[in-house]
Amino acid sequence: MRRGWLRPWIISIVGRSPKNGAEIIDEIEKMSWGGWRPSPGSIYPLLDQMTVEGALKKREDGRYELTDNGKDEGSFPFGFPFGQRPTSVESMVSEMRDYVSYFEDLARSSPSKMDPYRDRLREVTDRLSKLL
Repeated sequence: MRRGWLRPWIISIVGRSPKNGAEIIDEIEKMSWGGWRPSPGSIYPLLDQMTVEGALKKREDGRYELTDNGKDEGSFPFGFPFGQRPTSVESMVSEMRDYVSYFEDLARSSPSKMDPYRDRLREVTDRLSKLL
C-alpha cells in the first residue's frame, strides 16, 4: 500500500516546491508522523521513471519540479487519490469511511488540529444526515 502512495506523495510534495530525493524522503517521513520513511531504493527509481514519463523535470541543482503533465496528474476532485476516482457508490462510501477514521484519529491525538474544520465537517454531516 505504501508504495502505491509514493507517486501521489511525490507529486504533492514537489508541487509545493522543488525538492531533491533526500528532501522528499524526509518530507514523507514528516507527513506520516514518523510512521514511514521510504527507502532510497523506492524513491529514486520512481523519480527517474516519473522524469522519463514527463511528470517531473530534474533541475541542474538536483531538485525535481512538476511539469504541466505532473500538475495535471495531481489535480483531482473532492480529495480522492491522484488518478483514482471512485467508480461506484460502494467505493465512494469506502473512501468516506477511511476519511472518517482519519478524522477520529486526529480528534483523539491532536484535537486542536480539528478546530479550523469543525463548522465545515458539521455541514457535511448535516447534509449526509438528510440523505438517510
